[in-house]
Amino acid sequence: MAGPQCCESAPQLHPGVGIGRVETFEHLSVYVTASPDAKAAVILISDIFGFEAPNLRKLADKVAAAGYFVVVPDFFYGDPFVPGSAENPLAGFQDWIKSHGPAKGFDDSTKVIEVLKSRGISAIGAAGFCWGAKVVVELTKGEVLKAGVLLHPSFVTVDDIKVVKAPLAILGAEIDKSSPPELVEQFGAILSAKPEVDSFVKIYPGVAHGWTVRYDENDEVAVKNAEEAHVKMLEWLNKYLN
Repeated sequence: MAGPQCCESAPQLHPGVGIGRVETFEHLSVYVTASPDAKAAVILISDIFGFEAPNLRKLADKVAAAGYFVVVPDFFYGDPFVPGSAENPLAGFQDWIKSHGPAKGFDDSTKVIEVLKSRGISAIGAAGFCWGAKVVVELTKGEVLKAGVLLHPSFVTVDDIKVVKAPLAILGAEIDKSSPPELVEQFGAILSAKPEVDSFVKIYPGVAHGWTVRYDENDEVAVKNAEEAHVKMLEWLNKYLN
């Protein structure tokens, strides 16, 4: 489930950040950044703060530099969540999530995949952050992804993990009310009992929900912690997309 941490540390949005461009995929705005000779694609699915988050776009550029065609879709159609006051960041969240649920994101993600395939790209992986992790886990239940990564997931359940088919990595935080370590450990136990599904599960010590994309770039420790997870995410995707 999603808790208050989902709505903390909202990034300042700077649409101009990144070396890529915004295109339209089936009426959906998508940040695209790509290696010139990319033969595989990675879909990065944002948290509730949307596809313009600067750290997410920088990560997309980093993944593209590793040889991929990277897309970051705007599954919120220009309407990401805007937190309430510091005292009550969840104000308005329940109303917002009713019309911005992960189920709609999953439906839209299939359209993104169709566009990628129409461009001749069939090897596709995806990584989802918080809200986006629920979309990715839904995609891993089918045959469309070569691999998926969940980073500090929200809304993901034990029942979801039981029916995963694609190789899956889960990177959890020690301090996380949305997916506390006990729940991530359950995910790991279920995946370990599925030898037909390759998996990797790690709980990163000393970090909180959102640490991979909501860090302060002036905080050296926070940057190092985020980059450690980025490296693991990319290693996992490389394993199945190369």
